[in-house]
Amino acid sequence: MKARIVASVLLAAAVAIPAMASSQEGPVKVGVIFPQSGGAGPQGRHVIQAIQAMAEILNEQGGVLGRQIELISRDDESTPAIGVSRANELISEGVEVFIEGWNSPVTLAMQPVIDRADIMDITVFSSADGILSGEGNALAVRLNSSNAQNGVVTANYIAENGWTRVAFLTENDAYGNGAQQAIEDAFAEMDYEYQKVAEEKFPFEQSDFRVQLSNVKAANPDVTVAISANEGLGMPALIRQAKRSRLPGQLVAAVGTVAPSVIDVAGDTADGLVGADIYFPNVEPFASNEANQRFVAKVEGEFDYTPDKYMALGAVALQIWSQAVSDVGSFEKGAVGERIRGGSFENTILGDITFEDNGQMISNHFTFSVSGQTIVVDDGDETPGESSSAK
Repeated sequence: MKARIVASVLLAAAVAIPAMASSQEGPVKVGVIFPQSGGAGPQGRHVIQAIQAMAEILNEQGGVLGRQIELISRDDESTPAIGVSRANELISEGVEVFIEGWNSPVTLAMQPVIDRADIMDITVFSSADGILSGEGNALAVRLNSSNAQNGVVTANYIAENGWTRVAFLTENDAYGNGAQQAIEDAFAEMDYEYQKVAEEKFPFEQSDFRVQLSNVKAANPDVTVAISANEGLGMPALIRQAKRSRLPGQLVAAVGTVAPSVIDVAGDTADGLVGADIYFPNVEPFASNEANQRFVAKVEGEFDYTPDKYMALGAVALQIWSQAVSDVGSFEKGAVGERIRGGSFENTILGDITFEDNGQMISNHFTFSVSGQTIVVDDGDETPGESSSAK
């Protein structure tokens, strides 16, 4: 009887081992969490398309460690609790990495959940400085420039133009309040004398800014800084209403909050808007970059849409993770995270890029204005962020 039991166990093991090996030969699952509904839904869906385009490019080149990439996406609805629920769903699906992060409150809520599951987590956009504090994820990585970096860029632009009467229209959450504070901290660091003549706060979901704009208009600012991560609804509405209210002074969009999709919704009311960002598909040094050309052609061919900064960063997240995995020969979170943090990568969509030791990608910012509903990058106006200038 014992012999038969042992034989049965060995037979089961013999069957199980090939099955396990077979599963390892299957696709590698990549979890993607962005808003696909609500105010930021249009941009979130575009980012997922861009990541899909990069997955196809990588799969055509053999995948990752010989395995094809399979994307599994979820909608966080720009809500922290839902983001946590979706992260748990993807953990149960057995994903090897998370690519996430549109809203800072959602990212901050998901970080410890993903960290406890011991899965690599790459934040793409959420820019609150706390994301890289190490509290939620000791191996955090972020591609988009931080609030601190962005604050320096905006403060420098305002100071260079000599504007001293400054108003803020600020999203009232970790992202918006952090972005405004970073600008004010940058003013203090440069000993710039200014007067905060108005400060109006609003929730992420808001799309009617008439009361706030009336208060700001009464303060007669030289410049108003608009800080909204709701690029599908809130920011375009704010731009339209600011123009129609004849808001005095210059309207400046917070760094990284204006893409062609925002201008498409805002229409000609966006003309005259000023901002800054880190990627433009048809402007040097990106236009002649072969990796970027291949990515742009893939997105335009499949989705009939020219990728913006949001889409490029989503794709780069998958690109650098794939390269890091290949370099270390493992999907293990610690090895991959250490390869990215403080590391450099060549031939990405953004060119050659480097990450700081804390996981922040180093970026250069380019200021732009909107004219004829088109983003016009200032010639030769490359403005390094705080961490870039320190390197």
